[in-house]
Amino acid sequence: MVANEAEILGSVAKNGFYDIDVDPTLDLFAEINRLKKEKNAVILAHYYQEPDIQDIADYIGDSLGLAQAAAKTDAKMIVFAGVHFMAETAKILNPDKKVLLPDLNAGCSLSDSCPPELFARFKAKYPDHIVISYINCSAGIKALSDIICTSGNASQIVNSLPQDQKIIFAPDKNLGAYINKQSGREMVLWNGACMVHEIFSLEKITRLKERHPNAKFIAHPECEEAVLALADYIGSTTQLLKYTEQSDLNEFIVATETGILHQMQKASPDKTFIPAPPDNACACNDCPHMKRNTLEKLYLCMKYEQPEIIMDETLRLAAKKPIDRMMDLSRQFGLI
Repeated sequence: MVANEAEILGSVAKNGFYDIDVDPTLDLFAEINRLKKEKNAVILAHYYQEPDIQDIADYIGDSLGLAQAAAKTDAKMIVFAGVHFMAETAKILNPDKKVLLPDLNAGCSLSDSCPPELFARFKAKYPDHIVISYINCSAGIKALSDIICTSGNASQIVNSLPQDQKIIFAPDKNLGAYINKQSGREMVLWNGACMVHEIFSLEKITRLKERHPNAKFIAHPECEEAVLALADYIGSTTQLLKYTEQSDLNEFIVATETGILHQMQKASPDKTFIPAPPDNACACNDCPHMKRNTLEKLYLCMKYEQPEIIMDETLRLAAKKPIDRMMDLSRQFGLI
């Protein structure tokens, strides 16, 4: 069946993705590679995507790496296997390119916890503060910010500012609290959090450490303070990956979304990686938004070039300024 444009747009509007059955005998890896060449497309995937998507991607990374890759690609079409704010960031940096997201409902609990209209009122209470926002936020929050940061460069960006500079940090209270502790500052924190990093069970992690006394416990700074207090190493997703690659140890308990374990295992096949358990009946912690993307949705997205990220130009330009500031600072720090 050949879909017409009205059918595609109607399905996307209703479901957030083009909802049709895919022939189960189709070699999706071959078809996606064919479409990449045919359409001059690049696939950017976050570490938290399912393994098949990571394996078909042209670039895999965390928020900073993906922003860099989006900024420098020569492809005409960017297919972003991640969540909505990531595809928005790619569009902000590439207004003349078509940016696709396999499922528009792939949102972010952290981003959703900081609505722009509420944050604007919050910001107005602190007129002498500048705003540093974690990249895991909407274009609307980026437009209200002075500098964007990632978990990999947040501490350096904050520490590059004068000690007496007053700062609002949004939207992640856990990352902000971690930076406050590291820097000795008292940034004003927006009360937002990532559902994945907030539900790790301290009790279960403690028992897991007892059962694996030789394992290093490593954690993402979006985790709560009590979890971070147990960690042997704290870092961004990329930093956690590099730590496991470079360490002489062979066993790690990992407190972040489980998608990264695929890359850790590929990089260090002889090492053991144990997902830190959440405070529910599951043995590991998956982001339901990240996992909305599937290989089938990725294929249909590329074939029919929907869903597409569309952005108002005024909003795009306002959101781009703090991202550019982050990129400039990251170059100064030697991070890119």
